[in-house]
Amino acid sequence: LFFESMEHLAAAYPGIPLDADVGARAFLPLIASGRPVGSCILGFDSPRGFSPEERTVLTALAGLIAQALARARRYDSEAALARGLQSALLPHRLPVVENVDTVGRYLPGTLGMDVGGDWYDVIETGRGLLALVIGDVQGHGVAAAATMGQLRSAVRAFALSGSTPEQVMRGTNQLLIDLDPGQFASCCYVLLDPASGSVRAVRAGHPQPLLRHCDGRTEVLDLAGGVVLGIDPDASYPVTQLRLETGSVLALYTDGLVEMPGMDIDVGVEQLRTALAAALPSPLTETADRLISEAVSSVDRPDDIALLLASCTGGNP
Repeated sequence: LFFESMEHLAAAYPGIPLDADVGARAFLPLIASGRPVGSCILGFDSPRGFSPEERTVLTALAGLIAQALARARRYDSEAALARGLQSALLPHRLPVVENVDTVGRYLPGTLGMDVGGDWYDVIETGRGLLALVIGDVQGHGVAAAATMGQLRSAVRAFALSGSTPEQVMRGTNQLLIDLDPGQFASCCYVLLDPASGSVRAVRAGHPQPLLRHCDGRTEVLDLAGGVVLGIDPDASYPVTQLRLETGSVLALYTDGLVEMPGMDIDVGVEQLRTALAAALPSPLTETADRLISEAVSSVDRPDDIALLLASCTGGNP
């Protein structure tokens, strides 16, 4: 509907409240896929005519606005679904284990629908051992969150069945290949004996963990690794053995915490190592909050972030 003056509008709809005494109005229905999704009202300060050409342009503009609005609504719905799925799949609490404290943190991305790919887990294997897991599924959105849930379930099942770290990684790799979701994932799996501090770890294309020793010295661990999961059915994942002392802190994280636009990832890892070295080893929750504090305050976080800290509190000298 096009009204060249407010008088014309008042005459067409007697008694309608007017927001101005002088001007012109164009009322454009927003139609997307044959369904109304809203309306657009254009107001002009003074009376004016609307030529056939102008009416055609404004009608076409309304169609573009309607399509954009419909896409935005679908985008918001899918984003909400992905965030809900991600929240449901992440552990709501971590197990309480003697001699070991664990803390996990997850932050969704703030740009677009950057949610769904990262996860962490802590698994009591039933044999007195504790499995620490962190992973990152390539991509974002509902598909990445769904794949993440399948991988987390697979890792947990393999761990509870008594599989060795290498078997856990090989089995999860084969599962992802069999599922063929068109995605790949990185992962780091650490099997810890809380009583002795002994560790067996495997890595599939994932960033190297950090280790803060009890004296404050902090290093980037050099874990042997294989290719990311979901690529090579014959991939091997060698095991690295090490030992955690009482008072040490192991940090597992995803690349969203150390990878920033325009900055080499090694620089980000070094900054994280420095922050971990400067943090007090306890309480572990404060250490975790400190490590992600800069990411929390960022309004331009392009990727989601997962962080898992484990601290040996006793039992091994």
